[in-house]
Amino acid sequence: MSSKRVGMESSLAVAEAVKLANVDVIAAYPITPQTHIVEGLAEIVADGLLDAEYIPVESEHSAMSACLGSSAVGARTFTATASQGLILMHEVLFVAASLRLPIVMTVANRSLSGPLSIWGDHSDVMVTRDSGWIQIFAENGQQSFDMMICAFRIAEDKDVLLPTMINIDGFHLSHVIEPLYLLDQKTVNEFIPPYKYPFPLDPDNPVTMGCFAMPNLYTEARKALDDALRSSKKVIVDVWQKFGDLTGRYYKPVEKYNSDNMETLLITMGSFSENAMMAIDKIQAEGKKVGLVRLRLWRPFPYAEVLEAISNAKNIIVLDRCISSGGPAPVCSEIRAALYPLEKKPQVVSIVGGLGGRDISPDNFEQLIELGIEKATAGKTDEIVMFGVRE
Repeated sequence: MSSKRVGMESSLAVAEAVKLANVDVIAAYPITPQTHIVEGLAEIVADGLLDAEYIPVESEHSAMSACLGSSAVGARTFTATASQGLILMHEVLFVAASLRLPIVMTVANRSLSGPLSIWGDHSDVMVTRDSGWIQIFAENGQQSFDMMICAFRIAEDKDVLLPTMINIDGFHLSHVIEPLYLLDQKTVNEFIPPYKYPFPLDPDNPVTMGCFAMPNLYTEARKALDDALRSSKKVIVDVWQKFGDLTGRYYKPVEKYNSDNMETLLITMGSFSENAMMAIDKIQAEGKKVGLVRLRLWRPFPYAEVLEAISNAKNIIVLDRCISSGGPAPVCSEIRAALYPLEKKPQVVSIVGGLGGRDISPDNFEQLIELGIEKATAGKTDEIVMFGVRE
């Protein structure tokens, strides 16, 4: 394996990974903070560094619709979006999954209107969590590159054939320049097999896609999709293992950080995890038994791995970067569901913070953890704590 260390913005690292994956079609529509990805790919295609059809469409709905057509005829297909753009795609996301089309998409996660905000949180992706897509989170620029390389192999595996979404936090990650290790073309060619969609649309060999289903078939079709999504976890884990064997960078659905035998565990997802690590280091140096668990795989949700990672803790503090209006915060809801089989359950505190681009510094994480322990000790686990709200 050959790799080189470069300083690169995370969005451009995503574009580089797409180039190395030799995609056939890119459907592009600009929206902050995703635009640098498709701008980077526009330059790559214009400079002749990638032989691909670059389709500048009129909306995000059209972008995903174009992806349906290109993927259905057997073309390796990519797009990217964020926030309101992902919501405009929402109708078509379900079609992509139900047709089992292995489209790969990057989402530069951003808050939703209103009020209008271009800054990052997880509101956009949480709206799509039931769409049938594989959904994975990166924490830094290196992971953004690595997850994109893995995404094509995962999505196109004959036992998967599902669209795959890589989430990178808007601005906190998408616009940050970091030192990265890139792979060369030969290595990526060997890692990602040539793509051959088994059921392509072909006038000479007609097939039916997306046909109408009566009530006596609809439930079975939806169950088949759910079964396929749940079964994809085995392939995801296998691909990450093979990628680790190739690069030395190993990934798992749930990743622990100094969490063994800790009384209190903080659960995070995305780029804020690195600030949380700094806080955990300081807290543990003071002799406090607090650790960190990070979710990388959001869908299919890794219930068994979550249960293994957190079941022995006394307190669980879950940070969500999204409000589910009128209901439980999404990640905390899943964590509580994972713990349901236990007779003796940890105290689970739900904290929502980092909305609309508001930062959570290492010092803030110390405050957040202290607040979470206080709520757990008092048994006040039936409320959602809004962290950092100004009175």
